[in-house]
This record gives sequence, C-alpha cells and structure tokens, in this order.
Amino acid sequence: MTAAKAHTVAAEDMVAYLLAPVAPGAEVTVQGARTGEVTAREAIAAFHKIALRDIAAGETLWRGGWPIGRAGSDIAAGAHVHTHNLVSAHSTKSKEDR
Repeated sequence: MTAAKAHTVAAEDMVAYLLAPVAPGAEVTVQGARTGEVTAREAIAAFHKIALRDIAAGETLWRGGWPIGRAGSDIAAGAHVHTHNLVSAHSTKSKEDR
C-alpha cells in the first residue's frame, strides 16, 4: 500500500496539506520544505491540513512561513486542523466582539 502524501512550504510549518484523503491510522509521508512521516488520527479530506506535531491550545500555527491562526484547543500530531480547532488569523470579528 502506498503512503498518503502531504505537502509543506516552509521548514517551520506545523501543518501540511494532504494531497489525497486519508483514513484513521494511515501513514502520511510529508514532503516539501519539511519532511517526515505522521500517522492520521482521523479521516481527513484531500487538501485539508494535518498537524505535524502536537500543538497546544493558544499556540500560533505556522504554514508557509506565515501565521495562519492559533489553536482553539490542544491538537494532537496527525489530527485534522480546520475551523473546529483553529482560530483563523484571517477571520473577521464576530458580532459579539464589535
């Protein structure tokens, strides 16, 4: 079985974009500026982000040499990183924050 692949842009990337969907337990080969392997903890769709290491709640996430947001909760290596656990650096204020 061929390992799934994920792509990084910068050596300090904390997440990588999956190039194909993965199932829980799938071994993912990380390529690009940062290389290695990570095991998917859950099913993740293609072109979504996978955590390359454990990330603490409140920690700033880096992708492509830029901060993309902060962890809204602890994120384990191999977990899906998306709106349920990432507070985007690009989001607008909610009505309550205005």
